Amino acid sequence: MNALHRTGRRRLAGAASILTSLVLVAACGAGGRDEDDGDGGGGASDVGVTEDSIRVGGTFPLTGVAAPGYSEIPTGAQAYFDWVNADGGVNGRTIDFEVKDDGYDPTKTSSLTNELVLKDEVFATVGSLGTPTHSAVVDFLNDEEVPDLFVSSGSLGWGDNPEERPMTFGWQPDYEIEGKIIGQYVADNMPDAKVGLFLQDDDFGADAEKGVRQFLDEQVVEVQRYTSGNTDVGPQIAALQASKPDIVLAFTTPSYTALAQLVSLKLGFKPQWYVSNVGSDPALVGSLLEQFSEGAVAGNASALNGIMSSEYIPGVDAPDNPWVQLWQQVWDEHGTKGELTNYRIYGMSWAYTFVQALQAAGEDLTREGLVDALEQAGGDFEGPNYAPYRYSEDSHLGISGLQLVELKDGKGEPLSEVLTTDIGDAEITEDDSGQFDDAPPEGGIPDVEAND
Repeated sequence: MNALHRTGRRRLAGAASILTSLVLVAACGAGGRDEDDGDGGGGASDVGVTEDSIRVGGTFPLTGVAAPGYSEIPTGAQAYFDWVNADGGVNGRTIDFEVKDDGYDPTKTSSLTNELVLKDEVFATVGSLGTPTHSAVVDFLNDEEVPDLFVSSGSLGWGDNPEERPMTFGWQPDYEIEGKIIGQYVADNMPDAKVGLFLQDDDFGADAEKGVRQFLDEQVVEVQRYTSGNTDVGPQIAALQASKPDIVLAFTTPSYTALAQLVSLKLGFKPQWYVSNVGSDPALVGSLLEQFSEGAVAGNASALNGIMSSEYIPGVDAPDNPWVQLWQQVWDEHGTKGELTNYRIYGMSWAYTFVQALQAAGEDLTREGLVDALEQAGGDFEGPNYAPYRYSEDSHLGISGLQLVELKDGKGEPLSEVLTTDIGDAEITEDDSGQFDDAPPEGGIPDVEAND
């Protein structure tokens, strides 16, 4: 920002320097392959790839309104990358992960993603977080032909149209299928219930509502939306209360889950709640409730008791799960300060998928080869996910299902089997793939054959 205040001469010099850099970048293929860089040494063959390293990056809210919880995601991913690097990396290359703090501000996301691509020359972006933030850069990344993998968001925009966005892949279940699954559950188990919707006012809320209305359109009595950054949700909760719903389906980030619960407590509003897996971490929401209420509400995991939610990977409430035991070992050996959390597990989980993608892409690593490997082999990748991935040439959407749960003292008690579906009118079925029972390989590093 300080460059805006420099003298005219320095502005012109800076502009000339930038122009020269951009010309050089274009010549070297910042958005594609550098034909002169693939010298055959160790298979280094694309931007961000050398004989012994792979440079990747992502944007995350390390500060700001979305930082609670979400800022922990890249620390989990980094810990797992360090685990893999300590074992020699992937095909002899370590994974170097550059994390940028966008504060959940799309304007910052744009400038920082430009920096990752044009200055840092990353091979790919991995795990970048947020529906409104990543929407600001997804087309730029595709125009530059940079693999844009495993966006930390369930928006349909990360995978429902590979022809339009061939480089972008989602990872978690998208919001439409989550909406479908909870919608069908309510329709089957609460057929006479009046339903309220509390939604983030972007694709997060819109995609979820699309899924919900497939089953509950006639039962919905009120829809209220909030804008991220505006922390006054009193009018929305009051409007929901006035409609007298039996259940409110909330598709919210953790801060807004806490704000909604706090306002509801003050108003004496006590419907049954369903809160999306995105915003239902009991420990985090409990601590936010204590913070926002200035201690009037105890900050413990029981604050969300009785709330319905969903799970698609095991979390810290399942310490005997073999994946959680692996993640605990990874964190103990390579983590930074703090304890293992569900958000760190989330980061480790997509980092594990990324390692499989690199293995499938082979030693002669290229951006195009990485995308091809995901399309051809990604649907068979294993991992901690409860349901299979949907990766193919026709879909870049991620995990295909989830399990509905009720929160009790910080743990999710199952309300359903693992249910799988796809967008549109695809049927919802119980998963029979056996993915739920998958366990990590010895050593905690996948072993995927290269895609031929």
